[in-house]
Amino acid sequence: MPKDTKQLRSNFDGIPQNIISAIVESNDTRIKFIADSIIKKKPRVVGIYKLAMKSNSDNFRDSSILKVAESIIKHSINLIIFEPQIDESEFDGIEIVKNLQEFKTRSDIILTNRLDHDLQDAIEKVFTRDIYSTDD
Repeated sequence: MPKDTKQLRSNFDGIPQNIISAIVESNDTRIKFIADSIIKKKPRVVGIYKLAMKSNSDNFRDSSILKVAESIIKHSINLIIFEPQIDESEFDGIEIVKNLQEFKTRSDIILTNRLDHDLQDAIEKVFTRDIYSTDD
């Protein structure tokens, strides 16, 4: 959605409007809030569990979770990613961990867009705002 709202805002260029700009600003504020909440916990390693914003999606280039990651990296916190759809050993300079159990063990905090049954045994490490678990 952040990419879509930014595109919509650009379509209104020169036309007075407030709501689209407010949505874009709200999205940016939310990203900063989530990053700051994680940084305050002082983790050594933050694991990012799957990059896609929706389940069964392979589009994660504009994922908001990557914007959160950018903020976390600026605070010298190590990041790792578990993303089965990536074959490489790195994504944007961040190590890809192929083994889920290793990923869970190495992560002090696991940041995820969606709760997943594969994380139940590490639920105390999970940081998500998915309060409804409706994207299964």
